[in-house]
Amino acid sequence: MSESRGMGEVVARDVIAPVRRFAIVMLTTLLAACATRPPATAFDRPVSHALASNEATPLASALAPLEQRHPDQSAVRLLPTGTDALQARIALARAATKTLDMQYYIAEEDNTGKLLLGAALYAADRGVRVRMLVDDLNFKDIDQIMAALNTHDNIEIRVFNPYGSAQRSFSERTQNFFTNLGHFTRRMHNKAMIADNQIAIVGGRNLGDEYFSASPTLQFRDLDVFAAGPVTPQISASFDDYWNSSLSYPLRVLNKQKFDAAELDKTRDDLRAHWRKQAEPLNAKPLNATPLAQQISREEMGLVWAPTEFWVDSPSKIEHPSDDYKSPPMQRLVDLLKDAQSEFLILSPYFVPHDTGVKTLGAATRRGVRVAVLTNSLAATDAVAVQAGYAPYRVPLLQNGVELYEFKPIQLEGERSPRAGLFGSQSRASLHAKAYVIDRSILVIGSMNLDPRSAKLNTELALVIHSKPIAEEAATLFANGTSPKVSWQVRLASAAVTEELRRTGAPQSGLVWTTEDNNSLVTWNFDPEAGFYRNAMTGLFMLLPVDKQL
Repeated sequence: MSESRGMGEVVARDVIAPVRRFAIVMLTTLLAACATRPPATAFDRPVSHALASNEATPLASALAPLEQRHPDQSAVRLLPTGTDALQARIALARAATKTLDMQYYIAEEDNTGKLLLGAALYAADRGVRVRMLVDDLNFKDIDQIMAALNTHDNIEIRVFNPYGSAQRSFSERTQNFFTNLGHFTRRMHNKAMIADNQIAIVGGRNLGDEYFSASPTLQFRDLDVFAAGPVTPQISASFDDYWNSSLSYPLRVLNKQKFDAAELDKTRDDLRAHWRKQAEPLNAKPLNATPLAQQISREEMGLVWAPTEFWVDSPSKIEHPSDDYKSPPMQRLVDLLKDAQSEFLILSPYFVPHDTGVKTLGAATRRGVRVAVLTNSLAATDAVAVQAGYAPYRVPLLQNGVELYEFKPIQLEGERSPRAGLFGSQSRASLHAKAYVIDRSILVIGSMNLDPRSAKLNTELALVIHSKPIAEEAATLFANGTSPKVSWQVRLASAAVTEELRRTGAPQSGLVWTTEDNNSLVTWNFDPEAGFYRNAMTGLFMLLPVDKQL
């Protein structure tokens, strides 16, 4: 026995010692390779600001008489369909005569991405100053179009909080991930597009086919708002804060590719050819039949004028992380919940309430407020890890009187892509809208989920709209999204069901999911249609100490 143990110790030493030495060498190499990058302000990077709000532009002229008739109010219109959202963005780019600002967590160079980048390039060709700020997490310096556009005299692209786009290889990106994990997990999640500091589009959509009902495989059900009036300069001021932040790096500093004038000309020709081929199939044209300024002046846009508030995180949330930081958009939403009198509707694809959230929502139900949540099911979510953070709170939420609905992955047949609405297409669907309706009189809409990432790690923005018609429209979308044909309702399992499951040895979750199938009620006792892999991955993530990152 003692000899055997001694031999084992020798083998362990022979194996562990080289591994330990290798680990030390690797760690030293990683730390050396990932020395702290100078702040963006150390590079040749001019500070710039939004166009003055009183600057003469066609949009300003169209809005001026309407603003006089609605003092201290802004104009809003919901964009519930992918087609609406795509058309509105292209119209906005075409309407810009002085400035066009874009801030996005994700910007893809796919079919719709090329249409939007083409619209931005055409604006720059007309003399419009274009600023585009993209978070680094989903940005790749191999993106050909943006790198080429960045050589245009009127276009500048910056990358926020880079952890990997400055690295020349996958190995270096991986090294930077492990040695700068704190920065990697904090992302700019804001989404905004602003023309001439007069009109803005904010909400949940990034730039990519899946956000505009244009992907054949995945359709994100999302919601944006078109906004004009006094709220727009507030959105522009926030963009400026991020644009001039010490974490916003010029793309030319990070990108290793070289482009000349001929490459930009080729990109322009390619984007024009793409427009001729794809604009009609993707239904990107109708809103542009009449210039946007004319539609506004003729009051053809369906705008609703209402008091609005804009709340946004400071870039310091990522620049100078602090446990004491309180997110303004999240705090405002919590305050509105506490003031709710009758109803609080939640659309949040990533919903991880934690004990504090359960307590807060439970307090609302106990004073007679209906609290209802629509989030993704395990079968529909595009982030299985988040489902692991959400799942343990379903029983406590239901015990506290909260209604729970989980979005199905396959939507109703009928309306075909790309004209699919917020809750209808034949593709695999996933909820992505972030909206909150209070007493059917206030709508909060933006980039913010009800989860720890939005509260503590990512930067977010939110528009608070005090309008019964807008809130009622959003409440109708919620009702459509929670119908039995579109979502499962989650309830606590009855004592009889629990006993039957125990008797048969079936898995017990304490929950049941109900839906309609061929006009009949169908009940499940585990996450419906999720499959083995998603269930296994959820179980794995529940074992990992990643709760604060979800």
